[in-house]
Amino acid sequence: MAGISAKCHRNTQQGFKAVKKNKGAPGIDDESIEHFESRLDEELSNLSRELESWTYKPRPVRRVEIPKPGKNAGVRLLGVPCTRDRVVQATLKLLLEPLLDPTFSDHSYGFRPGRNQRQAVESIQRIVQGGKEYVVDTDLSKFFDRVNHDRLISRLRKTISDKRIQRLVGITLRSGVLIGGQVESTPEGTVQGSPLSPLLSNVVFDELDKELENRGLEFCRFADDCQIFVRTFKSAKRVMSSISRFIEGKLKLVVNREKSRVAHIHEVKFLGMSIIDGQIVISGKSMKRAMGKIKELTPRGTHHSLEKTIGEINRWYVGWSGYHLMTQYPAQLRKLEAHIRRRLRSRLISQQKRRRHLFAKLCKRGVSKKSALIVYSNKGRWALSNTFAINKVFSTSYFIDHLGLKIRSEEKHSHWFSPDQYVQVT
Repeated sequence: MAGISAKCHRNTQQGFKAVKKNKGAPGIDDESIEHFESRLDEELSNLSRELESWTYKPRPVRRVEIPKPGKNAGVRLLGVPCTRDRVVQATLKLLLEPLLDPTFSDHSYGFRPGRNQRQAVESIQRIVQGGKEYVVDTDLSKFFDRVNHDRLISRLRKTISDKRIQRLVGITLRSGVLIGGQVESTPEGTVQGSPLSPLLSNVVFDELDKELENRGLEFCRFADDCQIFVRTFKSAKRVMSSISRFIEGKLKLVVNREKSRVAHIHEVKFLGMSIIDGQIVISGKSMKRAMGKIKELTPRGTHHSLEKTIGEINRWYVGWSGYHLMTQYPAQLRKLEAHIRRRLRSRLISQQKRRRHLFAKLCKRGVSKKSALIVYSNKGRWALSNTFAINKVFSTSYFIDHLGLKIRSEEKHSHWFSPDQYVQVT
């Protein structure tokens, strides 16, 4: 492999393009990507000289806490490198990925070019349909904080012989983190949130993948989410015990005993999906979270305009349904969309200050007076939102054609979404 010095400036230019595309917040120096770009030639020239002379030294990352989904789920600790350090890491990723990725297991799907969650879930479906319905679901405790640096560099040396590359990866791992104004050392772990960490995590996990392959086990891994499949509960218990020993003894990682489990495939979710009777479905937990998100986006008594509310729903639902479209039970999406429309109908009802105003609007839009009289009943707005008269006036087509709501209930309106649009979720 050619050293960094050969094409350093051109490589860092490509690295900056990747950083700019991914955007991101400033690091501890508060320098934005835009400010860095305003003097790009000078910055990249300085970086190139430092890299070529072996004097480059990364700065500590800025610690950021991101709440995990769900109540009392804790926080995820992220690190935000400075822009110049992100450029170096992105450059390293561009250099290393073409060399490392071909060596990874075919059972690994996370953070790899040309691979995504849909392929991972479909691979699980094939395994389950082959008769292996018991799952060894391993959960690692704080994986990104506990990666052993010496083992990682040792694995890297098997493919990457360039000493300068090895050194850069090493000093990047040990750059430290700024917490409460104090810089703390990082003798282990890899920064979750840096451009290089996903690739390095696959280097670490590739040792586990190769071990599972050598044992003849069928499995699927996406980042640190790994599931192993066997035919019987007894076999699953045995595999859980032996693999846990390998992970903790050989990889020097920690298995979370409380969250790791052996279960039938019906009881397990993977990347927000489940396999029920051999079919891919949205997991119950994901459906519950989606219902909660809909409620959050359509609150009662909001001062936001209906147009703004629908815009916020569209921004969330286009991406969410895009990923979960892999479900083989379309009724799951229809259920959510029906709930969205009903909450919007309830809001439209509440906007009418008088029942007679609502009665007049229904009649004007083609509802018979007999049917429209329902508005004078003692039904509340939520009950009214599911009546024949309200559904006729505020129909699915009304929300799509007049208000711009993006849903999939009508096939003729599905042009805005492609089944192949899936998002990588970390």
